[in-house]
Formats: sequence, C-alpha cells, structure tokens
Amino acid sequence: MGAVHFDSYSEARGHLKDLLDAAERGRVATVRRHSARTAVVDVERLRGYLSAVAPWQVQVVAEADGFSLFVPGVPVAADAATFDEAVMEMVDSLREYAEDWQDRLADSPNHENNWGLVQLIGLSDDEQLRSWIVGERG
Repeated sequence: MGAVHFDSYSEARGHLKDLLDAAERGRVATVRRHSARTAVVDVERLRGYLSAVAPWQVQVVAEADGFSLFVPGVPVAADAATFDEAVMEMVDSLREYAEDWQDRLADSPNHENNWGLVQLIGLSDDEQLRSWIVGERG
C-alpha cells in the first residue's frame, strides 16, 4: 500500500480503514475538505519525530535550595527542592501551557509558532514528557 489521498470527507469516510492503515504504516495519508488538505498520521511516529527535532530545550539551573527548569521563549517554568520534583513540576507546567495555548494563545503572534511544542505535549504521556525534559530523545 502506498500513499492514500481522498478528495472529500465522504470519500475518506468510506475508506477509513485504508486511511488509518496507511497512517499507521507511515505512508502519506490525506483528506481534502473544501480547500484545506489534512494529513492523518500515526501518533507515536509524530510524537517521536517532534521529540527528536523540537527546537525547544528545557534549561536547568541548580541553585542552593533546589532546581529551576524553564524553556527559553516560552512562559513555562518549574522550581523544586530536588531535580526529580522539578521535572515533575515541569510536566505539569507544560500541560498547563498546552491547555492555555489550545484555549486562547494559539492565535497570539508570540505563541502561534509553539504549535509543535503543544502537539508534543498533547501526544506524550507523563513518562514520555519526563524523558524529553531530561534530554532522552525518541
């Protein structure tokens, strides 16, 4: 099976299994609706790719009373007494940012380019986010 392209929502709906099979196999899978074209992709493939290429990097500052973590250019930070606690706080902060982005920040000029970060957060479970925060890519 190669790439699959459907020129309407109705056509895609009639071939949903083919569309999902293609996406799960990493094939190009698209649906056109009006003038927009949408890609259907496997979550783990997309999450893994975003994790590997994400330009956002969590910075760590060790202080006398604990650790501070932040993402330069993104209003996300965490502070805690231990590194592991700070990482878990960062997971929570990232999730809060992603929720705020979905609710009200997506169209804001200084946040709209964080789409990939929000996708990475939303497609990751807590352990996957923890791994990304500490620099374990994949």
